[in-house]
Amino acid sequence: MLFAVIATIASLAVSASASCTKMGYMTHTFYGYPDNSPPGPAIAHDCGRGYSAGGTGTYSDPLTFASATSEFSWCEIIYDPYTKKYLRMEDDCAQCETDWSNGIRHIDVWTGSTTVNGGQDQINCENALTPADRSQTIVRNPANTYPVDTTSLYVKGANPSCRTSHIYPSYNINDYCTT
Repeated sequence: MLFAVIATIASLAVSASASCTKMGYMTHTFYGYPDNSPPGPAIAHDCGRGYSAGGTGTYSDPLTFASATSEFSWCEIIYDPYTKKYLRMEDDCAQCETDWSNGIRHIDVWTGSTTVNGGQDQINCENALTPADRSQTIVRNPANTYPVDTTSLYVKGANPSCRTSHIYPSYNINDYCTT
């Protein structure tokens, strides 16, 4: 019992000391079933839902993202104002590793289904969602109260299948980490 109380106090102390930070100049790309390696929903790390990409983008169900393993911790949750989604580091990204080695921050965000391959249409959507290199800012150690859009970014067969109206390039980063 005493150990549980001490562990809880230590956890609260760590939480209180971890304040949110903004990470700018982030390269932002998207990936999904057809261009995952190998094609499909498999991810490198199990953060509570098995080894399958997914999520709706809420704090309690963050969307999968991949990055350089030296840039983020496994299972780390960040907030992405560009998509209005919470993201969780659950996968590897070879290009992100190369970029990190060259001083470039890079995240790759999951799109689409874990069971349906959207083929070239999905890849075209990912390209349409992708902003200019080094143009985005993300929030580390985010509050769990930021606005969320749980709309899937890609849905094969929907009209439209690519939800470019659910990205938010005009966000004000000063609306985040204000405390």
